[in-house]
Amino acid sequence: MADLKALYQEIILDHNRNPHNFRVIEGADRAVDGFNPLCGDHYMVYLKLEGDRIVDVSFKGSGCAISKASASVMSTLVKGKSKAEALELFESFHHLVLGEVKDSAAIEMMGKLAAFAGVSEFPARVKCAILPWHTLKNGLVSETTAVTTES
Repeated sequence: MADLKALYQEIILDHNRNPHNFRVIEGADRAVDGFNPLCGDHYMVYLKLEGDRIVDVSFKGSGCAISKASASVMSTLVKGKSKAEALELFESFHHLVLGEVKDSAAIEMMGKLAAFAGVSEFPARVKCAILPWHTLKNGLVSETTAVTTES
């Protein structure tokens, strides 16, 4: 189990140092501002859609290692997915970081998302991890262009 935790920590650190899709999408269909006023994490999530499919997703901004790694992993996983598939991933991730997924086999099956399972042990960090996901969800289901962890 210690080896697994070390691997998960390395995934988070790697995505923080070398975030995937950390850029602005020129001509994005949606640009949503996400802000966590408690710790200062602040990201814009950009979406390029073709019908119901996410053909490109990116983010820009700043925050802690957990929020940046979460945005990086999220952007990698939802690219090419339908809105419904991305929303399913949001729900799975949300349950994971809230500590509602207890079975270690179920956690391991979540792939890179499993790296965030330990976040539930630090309630103040749950909002950091979920901020990019709430911002994405808002961009997929709402016309609102801003979201905070307090709304």
